[in-house]
Amino acid sequence: MNDLIDETLAKAIDIAETASKIPMTYFRKPLTLVEKEDESPVTIADRETEMFIRERLAEAFPLDGIFGEEFGVQEGGNDALWIIDPIDGTRSFITGNPLFGMLLGRTVAGAPQVGVVRMPALNETFAGAVGRGATLNGMSVQARSTTELSSAMIYVNEAEKIEAADPARFARLCRIGHTRRMAYDCYPHALVAAGQIDAVIDCGLQPYDYLPLIALVQGAGGVICDWQGSELSLQSDGRVVTAATPALRDAILKVLNA
Repeated sequence: MNDLIDETLAKAIDIAETASKIPMTYFRKPLTLVEKEDESPVTIADRETEMFIRERLAEAFPLDGIFGEEFGVQEGGNDALWIIDPIDGTRSFITGNPLFGMLLGRTVAGAPQVGVVRMPALNETFAGAVGRGATLNGMSVQARSTTELSSAMIYVNEAEKIEAADPARFARLCRIGHTRRMAYDCYPHALVAAGQIDAVIDCGLQPYDYLPLIALVQGAGGVICDWQGSELSLQSDGRVVTAATPALRDAILKVLNA
């Protein structure tokens, strides 16, 4: 079974790394933008990238289902489901910011199995599998052991959304930790897995934004959940906490729900 998981993860890494060449052919060049129903911009790069990934997955895993941001759900013939976000951080991508990513994950019967975060412009690949560890460009990585909130390095994603929804909560978040940064998208979560930072508070996410992160974070020894401490699923509300340790997660949840 472990050999099969290793093979699946290796294939996912290969597909993501190959696919990442597509957005790089468009990066920092004039683009035609389209507004989706949620008013987020879509580019030809998003759609070409997802189509490429879907085609490669269909070749390698013909019975698996596929759920992607741009083209929805393709039912499979088993209980495995691949989740794709071809460009996580389209607003970063269209403004020339290199911190856009690509997310690819696989669940089996709803349980996370493998997860990949590919950063095309940085040439970084974070990959992990539950119970199998995590890597950055093939080298083993591990989440930090921080348990005290006062010494933690914290990233707050989508800060303006949190502030608009609950100014008091946002004010509390601005006072926690040793170091705080405001950010967006998948990269901060990958940095937790790599042991660079301690936690991320995020919101407004879709399943393709957070499901591929689970196997990576857990593989690195970290924890990831919703703002109530519950496991993430397709039905989660898009509010996410990623933390290096359970103790740190619990401390952040207390701040969020004070």
